[in-house]
Amino acid sequence: MPKARAEARTGSALIVVDMLNRYEHDDAEALRRSVAQALPAMVELRDRAIDAGVRLIYVNDNYGEWSAGRAEISGRALRGSDPALVAPILPPPDAAFIVKARHSIFFQTQLDYMLRREGLGRLILIGQVAEQCILYSALDAYVRHYEVTVPRDAIAHIHADLAEAALRMMEVNMRAEITTAARCPLE
Repeated sequence: MPKARAEARTGSALIVVDMLNRYEHDDAEALRRSVAQALPAMVELRDRAIDAGVRLIYVNDNYGEWSAGRAEISGRALRGSDPALVAPILPPPDAAFIVKARHSIFFQTQLDYMLRREGLGRLILIGQVAEQCILYSALDAYVRHYEVTVPRDAIAHIHADLAEAALRMMEVNMRAEITTAARCPLE
């Protein structure tokens, strides 16, 4: 019986996680402050990725709206309590857009299939929330044998102490590269 060949996965993808948010939940104030600090780095890195031809993928919670897609989720976020935190990071029309219902970008989504089909083996995660969706997505990426990079200044948090612990866990337990947006390699 022939041996299975390892698939070549050499490309990178920048994944923007859960940035289409209405900011109308219990922890919204703390998150808003963090997003306001991280948003310039997120936008700069997203724009650099577009210029470099890096695959851009938005993965966003559907907030229980099971028929919602890019337009509905974007519109809902823009009608929320802080559209200034949403408008600069809206997905461009040509970016892939995947809807999720739980914390991980992989949980019951088509993301893994898409990444493998396109030969993408390195994931750069930006967005929110460091100690929740970014952490769980990094773990799921690691167990699927993806390389993970997390620019610490391009992720937002609710609890700063938990975000620091999450970054440390990603670095130590998941071998993630923790960097900054300015130093984030896109190749």
